[in-house]
Formats: sequence, C-alpha cells, structure tokens
Amino acid sequence: MSIKDRIGRFVAHTRWADLPEPVQHQARRCLVDDMAAALSGTLARVSEITGAYAVETWPGDEATLLLRGERASAVGAAFANAWAANAFDSDDGLRYAYGHAGAQVFPTALAVAESRGLSGSRMLAAMVVGYEIAHRVGRCWHDSREVYQACGSWGSVACAAAAANLMALTPERAWEALGIAEYHAPNAPMMRDIDDPAMVKHAIGWGAMTGVISAGLAARGFTGIPSILARDEYRDWVRDIGDSYVMADGIAWKEKGYACCSWAHPAAKGARALVEAHSLTLEEIAEIRVEGFHETVRLGAELPTTTEEAQFNAAWPVAAMLVDGEIGPAQTLEARLRDPEMRAVARKVELVESEALNELCRLYVEGDPRGRFAGRVTVVLQDGTTFDSGLVEEGSRFPNPPWSKRKMEEKFRWLAAHVLSGEAVERLLDLMWGFEEVPNVNRLTHLVREPVDEEAGQSR
Repeated sequence: MSIKDRIGRFVAHTRWADLPEPVQHQARRCLVDDMAAALSGTLARVSEITGAYAVETWPGDEATLLLRGERASAVGAAFANAWAANAFDSDDGLRYAYGHAGAQVFPTALAVAESRGLSGSRMLAAMVVGYEIAHRVGRCWHDSREVYQACGSWGSVACAAAAANLMALTPERAWEALGIAEYHAPNAPMMRDIDDPAMVKHAIGWGAMTGVISAGLAARGFTGIPSILARDEYRDWVRDIGDSYVMADGIAWKEKGYACCSWAHPAAKGARALVEAHSLTLEEIAEIRVEGFHETVRLGAELPTTTEEAQFNAAWPVAAMLVDGEIGPAQTLEARLRDPEMRAVARKVELVESEALNELCRLYVEGDPRGRFAGRVTVVLQDGTTFDSGLVEEGSRFPNPPWSKRKMEEKFRWLAAHVLSGEAVERLLDLMWGFEEVPNVNRLTHLVREPVDEEAGQSR
C-alpha cells in the first residue's frame, strides 16, 4: 500500500473502537486540557475580537462559540474557539512538531462534530486523527523549511484531517483535503512575533479555519497538491501511521500555574525555588540572572503592555511567579500589567544565552529524549550574596512524564474557575471523562454556552 493510500485510509476510516486503550485514555486527557485552555482563553481581548468577527463573517447556527452564548457556522466557531484556546499559551506541545496541536484540533473537531450532530466517540476519534497527523506533518514541515513557522501552518493540515474524518470523506477525498490545507496554510514566521508580540501569535485560528474549509472543499471535488507527507525522504516518519500512535507519549502538557510560553518556564520555576529555599524577600533581591537557550533570551525582558507581550516574555513570568506564585490569566491580562510590585521584580531580570542550553533545546526539537527546555537562575542579593538554582527543567520532555487524572483535573479547575462556577466545572469534568458515551456533542456545548458568576449562581 502506498503512503498516500495508507494516510488517506487512516484519516477517513479511523473510529473510536479501532484505537488502543492507551490512545483512548490520552484522547480523553487531551479533551480535558484543551477545553481548559479554550474556556479560560475567552477572557482575553483576542477572543473577544475574533469571536465577534466570526459571528459577523460566518453567521449560522451550526456550532457554539464557547462561553459567548453565540452561534456561527462550523468554520466560524472553529476559528473563534481556536484563538481562545491559545490565548494564554496554556495549551499542549508535541514531540517533533515543536508547537501546539490541541488548540487547533480540538476546536475544529468540536465545531464540525456539533454541526453534524455527531457523538463524543466520533469527535474523540477525529481528535486522535488530527493529533497523529500533526505530529508527523509538523516534523516534516520544520525539516523542509529554513524559517521556523508557527503551528497554525502545519496545523492547517492536521485540522483538515480531523474535519475530513468527521465529514466521512473517502480516503481519496481525505487525501485531497490534506493537500488543499497544505497549499493554503498560513506563512507564519514565528520568531517575528517573538520579537514583536501581537495577537497573531501561533496563527492558531488560521489553522482551524483552513482545515475546516479544506475538508469542505475536498468533499465537493476540489483538488489539492500532494501532501509533504508522501515525500520519499519522510517515508520512515509516516509509514507506521495507524499502527503506532505518537500521541501515546508524545504530548507535553503545561503544569498548573504556568500559562505562558514554555521557553520562560525554567526561569520562573528556578527563581521561585531559590526564593522559597532560602526564605528570601523580594526587597532583598538586587538581580535575577537567567541563563537560557536562544529562544528564551529572544523572548526579552521588556515590560509588557499587552497580554501577548506578557506571555512572550522571560521577565514577566518570573515576576508573576515570585509575586503571586503562578502565571495565569490574572497575571497576564492587561489589567495587571501596571502592577508596581510585578514591574519592579521584572526589572531585576537579566538574560544570558547559554550554548549548553541551546544544545538541550536542539535535542528537544528533534524529539530526542535527552532534550530539555532548561535554564539556570542566579539570584543576587543587595549585600552581594548569590544563590544558584543549578539546571532547571521546564518539564516538557519525551516520553512525557505521566499525568494522573487528579493532576489533569487540578489544572482544569485552576483555569476553568476563572469563568465557571465550581458546580459547572465538576459537571463538565464528569461529562468529558466519559465523553465516548455521549450520543451528541451538543451536550458538551450546552454546558459552556455562557460564563457563570459563582457568587450569584447565575449567568453573567
């Protein structure tokens, strides 16, 4: 069987019952984590803008915009919910793909499944298809391009795969959908946004939108170019699709309390550990020296003026962690960015690039288990005393350390509590852990139509 035929059949025919139990378990955890990111992300200005735009540009009654109480076409809902899901950078990362898949694949699968009245098991299976394509096409994408592109680029192909599965395309049409998405994928030069952070970020919304449109066009006979997945040089990276599942141990979730770019996590983690270990007060600290790999240093230490600048920053997460003990919506929304204590701490951060840490990062990008997002922090006190953290790891490595159900739920509650009541959060968790038994995904979207004021016990 050719690679083209193998991929086409995997995309078109994969169903929940076909999947090994460990993959099914991973899919449920992805659902929980992706939903947490999407719900909390509705607080961000980017979600407000893209949600309003989606309702106006793609009107309809096919699918739900999470927590907005509004509806749109499947394309519009996927577009808007994807921007929300990546709004605080709390979403997952992938082995090989060096970027985020869930914030694209989940909104795509949810919108298309809801528009067609499909079951939870169909949606979960489509998410698996999207994740597996994401791992492989992301790896090929980065290998074939000199400029590091944000994940909305290769994510377009992954989202097309998820949508094609739910639309019940034939293997031939599913293959065309991948080629259509690849050709129309956004050119998203990631490091330009790192240098000047803006709402464009990872181009997540474009990935979801392009994927849904591509599958819809393929269903009508529109044709695409042969996907990069069929190139001879990448045969070894894709020929096991359907037999081996990279997502089983190739997804890295961000820890509770760390909703910002992963490149800044070691600095925040190391600084907090030193302050706690030596019972330091923030007033005692004269300087916080952060050694990092190139991308960490590239984030910079400028004081942020927007949510996006606060996430793509190395100093602000350190300040947030030392002042509040966490980096989340409350620390990165614009209302908090004038906080004098946070700004004072952020000004103390100095960034230094390390070649040893660059090498660990390079190995991580290649999927080598020796790879790490790591850093080293030195705290210098006003009297000249210094404390050294040693090597601090961010936590994203492969195989990824196991996440228990309890740990996943703690992160979900932390993020979802910003927008839902405690009772609503628990109802949602119960539904998602048994989502394969849900006959229609609208049971999920009905629970997240509008935010709930926990004190008043009613919708806001």
